[in-house]
Amino acid sequence: MAGTQKINEKHGRVPKIKLIALDLDGTTLGEAGISPATVAVLEKAIRKGVHVVIATGRVFCSLPEDVFRIRGLEYVINSNGAHITYLPEQEVIYSNCIGAGDILAVADILEANRVHPIEVFTEGRAYIDEEVYHDLAQSGSDFMNAAYVLATRTPVTGIYDFLRRHSGSIENINIHFRDLGDKADFWRLLGQRPGITVTSSVKHNLEIGGATTSKAAAIAWLCRRLAIGEENVMACGDSPNDIAMLKAAGLGVAVGNAEEEVKEIADFISRSNLEDGVAYAVKKFVLGEE
Repeated sequence: MAGTQKINEKHGRVPKIKLIALDLDGTTLGEAGISPATVAVLEKAIRKGVHVVIATGRVFCSLPEDVFRIRGLEYVINSNGAHITYLPEQEVIYSNCIGAGDILAVADILEANRVHPIEVFTEGRAYIDEEVYHDLAQSGSDFMNAAYVLATRTPVTGIYDFLRRHSGSIENINIHFRDLGDKADFWRLLGQRPGITVTSSVKHNLEIGGATTSKAAAIAWLCRRLAIGEENVMACGDSPNDIAMLKAAGLGVAVGNAEEEVKEIADFISRSNLEDGVAYAVKKFVLGEE
């Protein structure tokens, strides 16, 4: 399936791309990770002098090994924009976490409403209540990716107490809902609170970040560091937590499997993640190899 060109209303033309920002899950990752074909295309873009940046909702410890096999990759944006890590030195160069007071307020709301399971991202790692962890190990789940959670989350006793104890360094709170009606209700409730942002990356979750935390804000900061205009950014994504960065980029690309609301705001709709949609877009707009 070929990509679909849409009218680029922001520029009227395709800008010169100097930075490529890539969501992972549902975008750059296929069923078996990042395909060799996509890795080869990204490395070719890097050799051409283009910065390739991973921009994911995942916490740093949950990054797939495939990411670290991309030769020349320098920057990773984690937790929907809470951190930027400079890979050559394993250094966090940017942080935009949730305010401690807002964490305490959100913890009270979630605990009072007995919302669970929740996951807490702090200092590059992800934590979940040990009861949920052990239940997933024994029984699995019909709405969570149990294998992924068990491989990437650390169990703790009393997740809400843990959240409060680490209130000064929370990157993200990830909430899972079996009932999508409950998800919608809490999105409305939490979305009214100042000091936080609420978004979603998969069907059954909500993700809480700081008031100005987003992939778009992190990319804007990185562009200033690299002296690159945001109009020279191509961003690729598939979910609501990618919308802001696609809107801000000079060229916003939705993969073919993206949510409809993401496709609506994109400048270009590529092939699906299972058809190397990222590689297709990079070849078309960066390498000129369509």
